[in-house]
Amino acid sequence: MLWGWSAFSAPTPAQAQEVKRYASIVVDADTLDIIHARQIDEQRYPASLTKVMTLYLTFDAINRGELRLQERLVVSPVAAKTPPFGLGLTTGQSITVNEAIQAVAVRSANDAAVVLAERLAGSEEMFAQQMNAKAAELGMISTTFKTANGLPHPEQKTTARDMAKLSLAVIQNHKRYYHYFGQKYFDWKGTTKKNTNGLLHWLAGVDGFKTGYTRASGYNLIISAQRDGRRIIAVVLGGASGKSRNTHMKDLVERGFRTLGVAEVTSLPPVTVAKTKEPPKAKAEVIPAAVRLRGSGGETVTLVSGADIKLPKAGPNWAVQVGTFSMAGQARVHLDQLALSKPDALKNAKPFVAPFKSGGRDLFRARFIGLSSSKAHALCKTFKGLATGCRVISPSR
Repeated sequence: MLWGWSAFSAPTPAQAQEVKRYASIVVDADTLDIIHARQIDEQRYPASLTKVMTLYLTFDAINRGELRLQERLVVSPVAAKTPPFGLGLTTGQSITVNEAIQAVAVRSANDAAVVLAERLAGSEEMFAQQMNAKAAELGMISTTFKTANGLPHPEQKTTARDMAKLSLAVIQNHKRYYHYFGQKYFDWKGTTKKNTNGLLHWLAGVDGFKTGYTRASGYNLIISAQRDGRRIIAVVLGGASGKSRNTHMKDLVERGFRTLGVAEVTSLPPVTVAKTKEPPKAKAEVIPAAVRLRGSGGETVTLVSGADIKLPKAGPNWAVQVGTFSMAGQARVHLDQLALSKPDALKNAKPFVAPFKSGGRDLFRARFIGLSSSKAHALCKTFKGLATGCRVISPSR
């Protein structure tokens, strides 16, 4: 089990050359069983894997309602002086929380990580205390954080086991934000930034996590992958190069899924195109003499064959409901995320949190209001497959 001790497997000759930095683990995310283990409790430098914890605390704050995705953060002189890799932020510049999260998760921006840390704790030093408190809460007993971005510090260390615990905690406790770690690109000031994770959406099933590198740590990588309903978490610390680390990670992922009985994906299945048949000739439609319709306001209109009658326009009193939550802050976050993901579709729509009681509990419906009937129905088509569902709410309700 992940939270228990495990015997080490023997290293290969290639791994032995990097034994002072190398460690790796593969975990079944469903059972927490360890599939592969190598020096998983030996302390190593996390480098930018540290940013996973920075974002974890950011997600915590958003859920508590202390932070909003669209809030603008002002860059301090300290954050602006943060060494690369970063966005090149300058003192006094502003960046939204959503942009900062993307910069950290996708591009591993050091300066954006400090901006978030200062917003949440006042200083990076105070934020590190929060990081360590959360690490202890998650059972990361061999981890100490000193910076929000993973830049070198002699006391900032972790283990492969602890990084696996943190990654699993993100998926279990902050699943709604996990998509940030699987985002391939991030647009910033007219420039498209590519994710630093080269295996993302390239190796079958890989849909997230994080890279890291410093001279002291070597090339680090966390991968989360899912195939046939089974998910694994894999961590490699101390790779000799980005290329060799990725090759080794690919091997660990394939071996992990084989252990779970999931077949390796070698190629996409061939596409079968069905033969088309001549469509049957349509029968002539029979038009009734008159049809009575009910409008959105409750009025009725009679349409007579051949007559040119216009229906009254429905007012912007419709809504769509996109989820029910136990906390108002969660509902607001969900609405903010959807607004950011579909800005064109949600233009002029107003986010609204509707409280209600059910079984003595306070619950909160997340809705977009001020819509016409056609736009409300079109929105739910746009949100088809949304995990929290989408429901059209008529004015009468």
